Parts: sequence; C-alpha cells; structure tokens
Amino acid sequence: MSDDAPDAAATAAPVTMVPSHVRLTYTVTAGRHLSSYLRALADRRIVGGRCPVCTKVYLPARGACPTCGVPADQPVEVADRGTVTTFCVIRIPFEAAPFPPPYVAVAILLDGADMPIFHLVRGIAPEEARMGMRVQARWVADDQLGPTLASIRWFELSGEPDAAYETYANHL
Repeated sequence: MSDDAPDAAATAAPVTMVPSHVRLTYTVTAGRHLSSYLRALADRRIVGGRCPVCTKVYLPARGACPTCGVPADQPVEVADRGTVTTFCVIRIPFEAAPFPPPYVAVAILLDGADMPIFHLVRGIAPEEARMGMRVQARWVADDQLGPTLASIRWFELSGEPDAAYETYANHL
C-alpha cells in the first residue's frame, strides 16, 4: 500500500446500526390481586378492590391503596359499561395493530370503579369519538373467554345519553 493512498478505515462511513434478531422469553407471575381480576374476566365479570378508608375501587385490585397505604383488596364487582373519559384516534399502522387504522383507543371509567381502564371502541367513526360517551363491553364468544383483558373484544356505544362532564372530571 502506498503512503499516498487514504486509509480505508478513515474513509469508511461510521457504523450506526447493526441489525440483529432478539428473542426474549419470559414468564409473568400475576400475583394474587391481578390473578383474581383476570380469572373474573374469564367469567365475564370485572372485579376490582375497594380501599376501606377512602372507599375508592381500583381495577385491578391493589395490594395497598396508593392514597391511604392500607390494603385495598375488598372485592367489588363493577359494571361492564361506563363512560369514556379520554380517547385517542390511532391513524398510524403498526405490526401488532388490532385493526386497520383509523380506530379509537379509550380510557373508560366503568360504573362502580374509581379509575379508568384502557381499551378500544368500535362501531363509530373516529370523528364521532368524544369524552362522556357511554359504552358497554362486547365480550368474546364463550369458547374464547380466558383470564385476559382480551376476553372483552372491544367496547361499543351503549345507547345511553352522554355523561355530564362533572361525573368523570376527577378521573381524567
């Protein structure tokens, strides 16, 4: 190699990415409170836990109330219908998307609960989504029920009038 020739390493573009396949194998241990929540879903029920001090109902139940610091595990069954507190229209496709975009992801304050759950709403145009909509769960078929939130296929309009903002304002 001549002294006049540029060093190949000095002229090469810097390495900015190395494609590599990664596989993570893991096991999730749900614990007592989450397990009871998930088992109830397999029976078409939604069960949370109530704090005996502030009386808030958490979904799923917690080992302790985050406000009071006492066990919040008094079981409480809540309704499978509720109020949309916030929402987001998903317009960008991605590999694991449950439906082709656009679709609506929502936070739903179920009747009897004090914190919203996150799920999807179907049966409306994304432009019709709004805070305060009353929705109800559309469960999967009996042979598809399992200890998973996927036992609720999606939520859809319940036919009830929209809830007044004051009824869910403290749950945003």
